[in-house]
Amino acid sequence: MVVAARTVTSTVRVLETLPSLLRDDHRVTVVFAYDPSSAFNDGVLDLLRAEGCRVMPWEQLGDIEPDLILSASENIDVPDGDCPVLVLPHGVGFQKLVPDSRSAESRLSGVVPDSLLESGRAWLAVSHPAQERQLLAARPETAGRTLLVGDPCFDELVGSRPRRGAYREALGVDEHQRLVVISSTWGPTSLLGRHPELLPRLLARLPADEYRVGAITHPNIWSAHGAWQLRTLQSAALEAGLLLMPTVHAWRPALVAADVLLGDHGSVTLYGASAGTPLLLAAFGDDAVPGTAAHEMAALAPRLDLRGDLLRQVEDAVDRHTPGRYDGLARQAFADPGHAVARLRSALYRLLELPEPSSPPPSPTMLPIPRSPASPVTSWHVITDVTGAGAGGGAGGVPTVTVRRFPASVAAYGEPRTDGPASFTHLACGDDERDHRLAESASVLVRRGPAPTSVAALTWIEETLARLPGSLLAVSAVRGSCCLAGLRDGRTVEVAVTGPVLDPGLHAALVYGLLRVGHPLDGAEVTLRTGGTREEDAVLRLRPARAGAPPA
Repeated sequence: MVVAARTVTSTVRVLETLPSLLRDDHRVTVVFAYDPSSAFNDGVLDLLRAEGCRVMPWEQLGDIEPDLILSASENIDVPDGDCPVLVLPHGVGFQKLVPDSRSAESRLSGVVPDSLLESGRAWLAVSHPAQERQLLAARPETAGRTLLVGDPCFDELVGSRPRRGAYREALGVDEHQRLVVISSTWGPTSLLGRHPELLPRLLARLPADEYRVGAITHPNIWSAHGAWQLRTLQSAALEAGLLLMPTVHAWRPALVAADVLLGDHGSVTLYGASAGTPLLLAAFGDDAVPGTAAHEMAALAPRLDLRGDLLRQVEDAVDRHTPGRYDGLARQAFADPGHAVARLRSALYRLLELPEPSSPPPSPTMLPIPRSPASPVTSWHVITDVTGAGAGGGAGGVPTVTVRRFPASVAAYGEPRTDGPASFTHLACGDDERDHRLAESASVLVRRGPAPTSVAALTWIEETLARLPGSLLAVSAVRGSCCLAGLRDGRTVEVAVTGPVLDPGLHAALVYGLLRVGHPLDGAEVTLRTGGTREEDAVLRLRPARAGAPPA
């Protein structure tokens, strides 16, 4: 069997599907034929080599006699011959009009060239009978040339829901956080084609201790622009902790892990909505085909108002979502869920003219655990709201310090706002911040990395305050369960939290907030609130100065 590898999109789909179909069958040899004719071929050879595939040049395909050609790219020119050609969809059905590389017109995505249809060799796999009717109306030559198999990708997404917690943990999403995933197809009508600034704007508006933001971008974006260009264009968002999902495999676990999806008319958006994820449409192109499930999605899903309050809209999308809202879309796009892999295996062996293996029909597998692609955030604009505190220490009993943090790299896309007389904003930087201007302007400096001993932490605090005289305090975790905060006036405060060990930046924000309102630090009991309603109890105690320590 020869697999036609033309684009990353189509090649990934085959790589995600084929292993379970041919498991342990020594009768079938698979070779990948690389077709370099696509404008989106960048990355295909790297992908095949990374997966360990045997690759042959496309021009050699005419010199061999394969028993079957398999492709998830419909836009292929196969040489003359007798072997069947099985074409898998690389998305959901035939829902988009795309530029035709053979003319100046647009064409229906997913339909093979006339010559291949007329040869009688082509077989088109579909996921729903409605797609058979759509093809028949658009191209009568497809009559009798479709195979109803369902959608293996959708089956895996639904079947992997029990593993959702593991995916979230692997991506670095805490239990109390919501994961917002942006899905963009390719082209000028796509979400990122119309609103390339949406990613940093979201990161500037969503409190980072309550939200994580991920992005699933169509492989054609990566191929057309290159990974370097894409990362350069989204530098601020990446520095703010964006989970920019790789094009291979990882996007599916991220979609399962999402709490809310901001998408367009692409297949990933339809997959997410059909699987039950709350949805906001941030863009929707006129290249979506009327009558398809994707087009119907535009009438069901609420729209994102980019001029409105992004945080409030995301919160409302989650809180107002009703289970089963998009079940009709799933029924319109995916027939008989749960059986696609088994049906596809049967179809594959019929075309190969081989008896199907005696092993049980394959079932949808759990998606693999992804690796987090996020870079650490190294600087923050921090808002502290202090209630129940006063200079005398007794006003209102135990004070509460509410902390909201926003990555400093996206400050140009939305400055955080403070409300009330006891609400303060400061800049906090980690000791790994590469921008010297930020570090020199920071009020708070945070030691990152493994927690050192108390002595090493105090030494770091003293050296840091001496090196950066514009800072107010420096904070380091200490091996064990507490943090030490060194103040500019020479005092050292020990902060102990009763709950799980927290990011030392949160301890620093607590101390900063109390300093700003003049609340006593020695023996203070405080409630630290992060992530909306998440609360932890903390105790602050002053430590005596070290003998021989240099003054700050």
